[in-house]
Amino acid sequence: MTRLKSSATISSNEGSYRKIIDQYRPNLAFYDSTYKDLHRHPELSEQEKRTSSIAAKHLRILGYHVHQHIGGYGLIGVLENGQGPTVLLRADMDGLPVLENTGLDYASTDLMKDSEGNEVPVMHACGHDVHVTCLMAAAELLYAARSTWKGTLICLFQPAEEIGKGAQAMVDDGLYTKYDFPKPDIVLGQHVFCLWKAGWIAMSPGPIAAAVDAIKVRVFGKGGHGSSPQLCIDPIVIASHVVVRLQTVVSRELQPGKLGVITCGKFQAGTACNIIPDYADLEISVRSYEMNIHKRLLDAIERIVKAECDASGSSQPPEFNYFAHAPTTVNDKEQTKVLNTSFSAYFKGNTGPMDPFPGSEDFSVLARAINVPSVFWGLGGCDPDKWDEANRRGEVNKLPGNHSAGFAPVIEPTLGTGMDALALAALTFLG
Repeated sequence: MTRLKSSATISSNEGSYRKIIDQYRPNLAFYDSTYKDLHRHPELSEQEKRTSSIAAKHLRILGYHVHQHIGGYGLIGVLENGQGPTVLLRADMDGLPVLENTGLDYASTDLMKDSEGNEVPVMHACGHDVHVTCLMAAAELLYAARSTWKGTLICLFQPAEEIGKGAQAMVDDGLYTKYDFPKPDIVLGQHVFCLWKAGWIAMSPGPIAAAVDAIKVRVFGKGGHGSSPQLCIDPIVIASHVVVRLQTVVSRELQPGKLGVITCGKFQAGTACNIIPDYADLEISVRSYEMNIHKRLLDAIERIVKAECDASGSSQPPEFNYFAHAPTTVNDKEQTKVLNTSFSAYFKGNTGPMDPFPGSEDFSVLARAINVPSVFWGLGGCDPDKWDEANRRGEVNKLPGNHSAGFAPVIEPTLGTGMDALALAALTFLG
């Protein structure tokens, strides 16, 4: 494994990095139109066929060696350019089952069938179209600038981040074992946030995003006519007690100041108002930064569900299906310092610390699988004028955030900043 640079080395290279990026920065008009196309046609997790083909075609035209269909629609473009470190840049590709309400002339109106066969609206409500476009642009810049660096660059486009499966699926499908390229010395990635002003970059060492588990829970009752509840065991009542009781776990079982989030985001039961069903289904997500707390939350969920079923005389034990997982995203302390030195010098006054957020990412799986450091930073996406006005009114938190129907990153300077950040990060660690 190649030794990575120190922050002292980076501070002396700021001028050369700026010169390289300025000289080789591509025309962003193509990427503006690419972004609009991707935004107009999002794809659900594990169905990113069109998006992945666009990225793959682009990389091939540039001259990268492309490997597709890794863990589904995952792909990598590899550029080997002499002896030196190997840097992996990652972008996720999938959209969300959200009905877009941005009013944009390139808003999505697409429908897709989800994993259960239901036709749902699809939207890029978390900015993965930004991520893909920025990495495509950075790939062009770094290819054009290949005379200025040595090493191997891997551009990775990942499926199924929104369901916490894509990174692990790529690893399990031989990402680091099937293909003849040097293993990464560092894994790098970014995420756009529309509660931050476009042009802003933020990062910090240590935990950045929470671990997450997603659980499907089925509680059983005894169905019958709605007029005769005395002859039934109502699973809706059981499930309702579970949802209410779960709200006390964080407030009464965790030490104050420790992050824990339990959210029941889906509750389905029954087919008609006069029928008591045989079962009710819940989908629950659990988030925390510390694994001992995470285990405590998961144990509490199972304890409460089982206890409520027992208390109501449930007809059979509840079922638990753990269907998604991502570990805590932890930025390597030393390499975050190195990259922060580079970013602070380049973006001059438009960088700052990144507070840990309770959302989750499977990004770190790509680094943990081969025991190398990783750094993940935040990218602002809100129109600067809108953000300044909201900030003046003290209403930044009222802006449409990630996963909302109104999520709409401003195209510029978001794409330009995101492209520069990825290119600068790669140049910081390449030889």
